[in-house]
Formats: sequence, structure tokens, C-alpha cells
Amino acid sequence: MYNMARERKWIIKEPADPEKVGRLSAELGIDRVLSELLVKRGVETFEQARSFFRPSLDNLHDPFLMKDMDAAVERVRKAITSEEKILVYGDYDVDGTTAVALVYSFLRRYSQNIDFYIPDRYDEGYGLSYKGIDWAGDGGFGLIITLDCGIKANEKVEYAATKGIDVIICDHHLPEDTLPKAVAVLDPKREDDSYPFDDLSGCGVGFKLVQAYSQKYGIPFETLIPLLDLLVVSIAADLVSMTGENRILAHFGLKQLNENPRKGLLAMATLSKLEPGHLTIDDIVFKIGPRINAAGRMETGRLAVELLTVADEHVASIVGEQINNNNNERKSIDREITQEALEMVSNGTALSTGAATIVYNPAWNKGVVGIVASRLVEAFYKPTIVLTKSNGFVTGSARSVAGFDLYESIESCADLLENFGGHVYAAGLTMKEANLEEFVRRIDKFIGEKITDEMLTPVTDIDAKLEFSQITPKFFRLLKQFQPFGPGNSNPVFLTENVSDGGNGRKVGAGGVHMKLDLIDEKQPFHQIPAIAFNMAEFYDYIKAGNPFDICYSIVENYYRGNSTLQLRIKDIKEREEFI
Repeated sequence: MYNMARERKWIIKEPADPEKVGRLSAELGIDRVLSELLVKRGVETFEQARSFFRPSLDNLHDPFLMKDMDAAVERVRKAITSEEKILVYGDYDVDGTTAVALVYSFLRRYSQNIDFYIPDRYDEGYGLSYKGIDWAGDGGFGLIITLDCGIKANEKVEYAATKGIDVIICDHHLPEDTLPKAVAVLDPKREDDSYPFDDLSGCGVGFKLVQAYSQKYGIPFETLIPLLDLLVVSIAADLVSMTGENRILAHFGLKQLNENPRKGLLAMATLSKLEPGHLTIDDIVFKIGPRINAAGRMETGRLAVELLTVADEHVASIVGEQINNNNNERKSIDREITQEALEMVSNGTALSTGAATIVYNPAWNKGVVGIVASRLVEAFYKPTIVLTKSNGFVTGSARSVAGFDLYESIESCADLLENFGGHVYAAGLTMKEANLEEFVRRIDKFIGEKITDEMLTPVTDIDAKLEFSQITPKFFRLLKQFQPFGPGNSNPVFLTENVSDGGNGRKVGAGGVHMKLDLIDEKQPFHQIPAIAFNMAEFYDYIKAGNPFDICYSIVENYYRGNSTLQLRIKDIKEREEFI
């Protein structure tokens, strides 16, 4: 977006075993390029292809394979039958709010004594909070179910016990050596858990809990299907892998989202100017997810849960509008802070521009620092930490580059931090201001010793070379069945060499930063394929002059006013003279 990172390296993936590719191609009667893509995904036989192209809910794992599931189900049952008050507690991001909406919606069918709680990002911070536990204690709640948080809340779980409150933890983050002393700790990343799939979203773990409850007490699985639109939103927005159980759940979640979405998600799609009935994973990642997130960033995550659980269309429209306004405000603030952060790096006032990019401004909005960190990674392609001040502490978000474990780097400074958590590529942290200078020195040194030049070079992985003549209706129809796309099953990236614009290329978007092109290749000069290139207007003059270039791209379906067209989404462009 900001064009400061070094030029991307294009790498064509190693070819799959040609014998397997040929056999599958013949068996399925498909293009070798498609069968190559399947073999690389572990699909080598007709049967495996059928199960890949036709996901089935019958292939979901038994939820009772998850450690502590028996205890969790029994404790929920006890709470329902004894009319005990249950508090569904979750994080303020998309995964947390969808998880709360899912479990709350399910339990509300069987209990009137239920409420939900989303902590305030600014006042309480991430995860189970003392304030939240006090609120539950004052309200007479006997059971808290945490979702997308709680795996490190050892002291808080003990504090809840002093108030007579039991806790069930549903989380998917990495646990520490000692687990909280909760009634049940559901987390497929537990070392002692042999659940067959360990990359569920937080909402996914919540779904396994309600699936287990239903299984145990004779509730038909069909009654859970309306909850799957929430689950696909969490899977897409939290960027968990789109393989195994997640791919099945996302497939049926998209079906639900398109055919019979809940009122709140329909309101979000409408406000995002999306075409109902044709929503994709990308639409969730880039349009719906950021809007739901904006509620917790700018106001309160409670709004998101209200939106996701409301049954009235008119109310959904009002709450949706409020969240959409939050998102517009978020975009404005994030642009402003990103600009300030970029200036800090260029004028030398950043805390570090060495192995990592580290910037700090105590006045920045805590709700958008994660987004700003991602923008700075785009700009400089280095591990990045963006810090601000909240409640007297320095707090912020970290984002990494492919192949580098930033969580490990932060963990190496654990003695300087009040708390931290997250994943390999994204984390949050809090520290006393007195520790900031030492933290910057140590983490920069740690990253500098671990990171390689290779990691600091952005890479575009290319699945296969393709000629435009191969992009037939049948090819695209089959390619669409590879969906839903996501990590581990990404939309294939193709390379086509020596293309040019047919003459209709133009700049589009605010400030003309994108390009719309109609491309031809030398072998089919009369067959044009429409393409969109985001944030690549620097190539416009070269392309407009009729010069040839190479592109890597994904093939997408573009819906506009009821019409569907095939479009190339360009990932990168290289001028042909670079290859001469």
C-alpha cells in the first residue's frame, strides 16, 4: 500500500509427483493444472477428491474427543437444570463476539437465566477481568463460560472461585505450563489433548461445546445449523487454517450465510454494499469482519453481540448502522495514526527501525494499533510493534512477517511485561513505561539475531504457470469448488507471462491508486480478460504505453448488480524488460 518494502520475490512452488498428477487428471477428467493443485493439497484419489469437493457434516469429529468436554457438558447441564445464572464471557474481537453470540443463542433456548459480557478494551483489556468477575458476583452468576480467552487466566479463575463462581474455559490460544483450575479447560492446543484438529477458532471451540451438549441430550444436530453463519465469520476473520474441520464448518457456514443469514449479518452485508446470496470468505475478511471488530475498537463489543443475536430486522438495521459509523470513524483514525507512524520512521523518531519497526505515541487510540502495525508491515516488511498508553501502562500490538515467530521474541522479554498473549504472527502486550527502553533494546537484539534476509524479503508463492487459453468456463467452475479459501487452502496464484492491456486500462479508486485492466496475452490477442490491481498505479504509465508485462494473480468471481463475471485479481506485476 505504501510501496516502501523491498520488491517481492516470485517463487513457483515445487511441482507435485507427475505420475500422481497424470493419474488424477485422467480419473477426474480435468486439466493437469487443477489436478496438480489437488495433489499438492493431499488429494490423490477419486474418493479423496469427492470428499474435498463435497464436504460433509458427517465428517466432523466427535466433540467428546476434546479433553474436559464431559466435565464441561455436565456443568452446563447442572446450571440449566438448577436454574443457575450463566454468564457467557468473550473477547471483544470478531472471534470473541461471534463465539459469545453462538453459545448465548444456543443456551438461551434452554435457560432464561443467561446473560453475556464483553470486557471493555480500554478499561479492562483483553480476556477475563476482575471487573467482569465482580460484575458476575454482584449479579449472582454461578457459572462463567469464557470464549476465545481464559487459557492464561489462572489467578482470575481462582478469584472467581472465592466468589462462588465456577469457570468453563473455551479457548484456542497457546496455554502456559500450568492450566487454570477451572471446572473444564477446552482448548485443542493443550499438550495433553488428543483432539484430531487443533486449529479451531475460539468460536469453533464454543461450537464443539454446544455440539457435545446436543449430542449428549438428544438435541438434533439440524438445530445447530443456523449457528454456522456465526462460525464461518469467526473462521474467516480470525485467519485460522481452512483445512480439516474448519473447511467443513466454513463450507456450511457460507451456505447458511448466503441462504438464510441472521438479521444482524444481513444488515452488515447490506451496509457493506455486498450482494446477498453471493458472499465469500473475502467479503467476511475485508468487509463484514472489520465492521464487527469496529464496535469493540471504537465503542463496545456488546454492540456486536447485540447485532449478532437480534431477531428484529428493524433493530438489526439500527445497531448495524451504529457499528458501520464506528467503522467509518475507525478508518479515519487508523489512516491518521498510520500516517503519523510512517512519518516517525522517516524522520528518525521511531523507537526502532533496526531489526524491527517499533513506534510509540501515548496519545494513539488503543483500538487501532493492531491495524496500524499491519500497515507498517506492508510498508517496511519487518516485524512491527505499535505502542500507545492506556490506564497508566504502555500497551500495544505486534505483527510479524512470514516465517518469523514474533510471539517467541515477545516471550523472551516476559520479565519486563505485565502481560502478553497471541499467536506466532500477531500478539498483544502491556508493560510499565519504566521498562520500555529496555524492552526495545532487548527485543530488537533478539529479533536481529533470529531473523534472516530471506524472511525480510516478501514472497509471492505461485502455484502454476497458466496461459489465458486455459481459463475456460469448465476450469473456473472446478476452481470455484476449491472454496472456501483461507490459510492452508488459499486461492491458487497463477503466473502468466507476456501480457498487455487491451487499451481500456484506467486508474480507479480514491486518488486513483488502483487499476482496472482488460488483459490479453500474445497467444490470444482478441480474447480480453478483466483484471483489478489494487495499489499498483505506479505501473500505469508503463502499461498504458502498450508495454508487455508478467502478472501473478488469483481468479475470482465478481458480482455486480446481479451479474457475475470472471476477474483476475493481480497480486504483483513485473515489467518484461526486467526479464530481458
